[in-house]
Amino acid sequence: MDAVLEVWQSFFRELSGPNGLTRLFLMLFPYFLLFELPFNVMVFLGALRWFVRKRSMVQLNNTHYQPRVSCIITCYSEGLDVQKTILSLCEQTYPGHIEIIPVVDGAAVNQVTMDAVRDFHLDPHIYPRRHLRPIAKWQRGGRVSSLNAGLAQSSGEIVMALDGDTSFDNNMVSAMVRHFADPDVPAVAGSLRVRNAWASVTAAVQALEYLISIHFAKIGLAEWNVVNNVSGAFGAFRRSFLEVVGGWDTHTAEDLDLTLRIKSYARRRNLRIPFEPEAIGHTDVPATLRQFLMQRLRWDGDLFFLYIRKHKHSITPGLLGWPNFLAALVSGLFFQLVLPFIILTYTIMAVALLPWTTLILIFMLTYGLYLLITVAMFLGMLVMTSERPRQDIKLAILLPLFPLFMMMVRLWSVVAILNEALRRGHEESSMAPWWVLKKATRF
Repeated sequence: MDAVLEVWQSFFRELSGPNGLTRLFLMLFPYFLLFELPFNVMVFLGALRWFVRKRSMVQLNNTHYQPRVSCIITCYSEGLDVQKTILSLCEQTYPGHIEIIPVVDGAAVNQVTMDAVRDFHLDPHIYPRRHLRPIAKWQRGGRVSSLNAGLAQSSGEIVMALDGDTSFDNNMVSAMVRHFADPDVPAVAGSLRVRNAWASVTAAVQALEYLISIHFAKIGLAEWNVVNNVSGAFGAFRRSFLEVVGGWDTHTAEDLDLTLRIKSYARRRNLRIPFEPEAIGHTDVPATLRQFLMQRLRWDGDLFFLYIRKHKHSITPGLLGWPNFLAALVSGLFFQLVLPFIILTYTIMAVALLPWTTLILIFMLTYGLYLLITVAMFLGMLVMTSERPRQDIKLAILLPLFPLFMMMVRLWSVVAILNEALRRGHEESSMAPWWVLKKATRF
């Protein structure tokens, strides 16, 4: 109690001196927030625009546009969970034909998943216009290899890339496909929710992160046509466009890689990538802190590989157009690769140079501002974009923890970036065997 009183006495002494308020503000303010606030405001305004537009717009269902849809499911070690994915696709309300293509990678040693696919029986009387066409890849080649194998064997005008451990709401295909009636749409991003949200505190915080950083943020970004990524676990593509850009490319983070290649396709400048919040996928996230950190080690390292090595020459206004170029600079290069080092440097300098009473004040100010932003984004998501508000409001209990979680994520990003920069960590990814990654073109 005495220590807390001493902190506040120090605070008021600073305020009472000449120019004390100005000096204290300049000394303590975490300036990196000045970069994040405009981005968050843009997201919030985009979501508000979407909300107003949706409430005032009459929904028109194009019953004449019912293209054949091919759903490529990449499978490796999902086991019986892959049957949930297949069943959720069979039960879609979409009236057109759906081709379900589970591709079992490394089937020779992945017998449990292979048996789960083989044992699934699709009754054509119960599920008309649904076609199950499994592919067994006996030699493991990785996720990209599975996607391209599925693409080669598919026949749908619309191709979906889906994870074997992700299930879907039954209106997902209908919600995604309607965007492709516009010929200027090469791809559509779907929304992901966490299926095992209450398995642990780690999983629950990720569920909150998915709602704010994926669901709400992408709604806002899509309003300005600057969606930054079509998720690898859940995305839809126009087949003709996939063939033009060459399908999926070897290496890692194939979802962001394909999104950047679509955006840099220079022959048509009026392309747009919508985000469909009504198309919901449910996936499992790491339930332990160690599993989570290892996942983010790969994810954040992949960002460095793609932005700095593989696509360093294609991130230009000439190829992407100014809106997407600025979005890539801000949300990709700066927020993901530069800001973590700024936060780390700020933290180290504060700890090294400032007395502990001032450090507490810095922590309180920074935490309070991030908590305020988090609460505003959460309430915006709950009121404007959530289709399950009664379920989502339960996550409000985690709001006080979320700024600390994001601080940890940012600092861990530094480790992931250095791991990729110094050790080429993407070549140690479990998404593909080492001989595939080693033989791929080095950047």
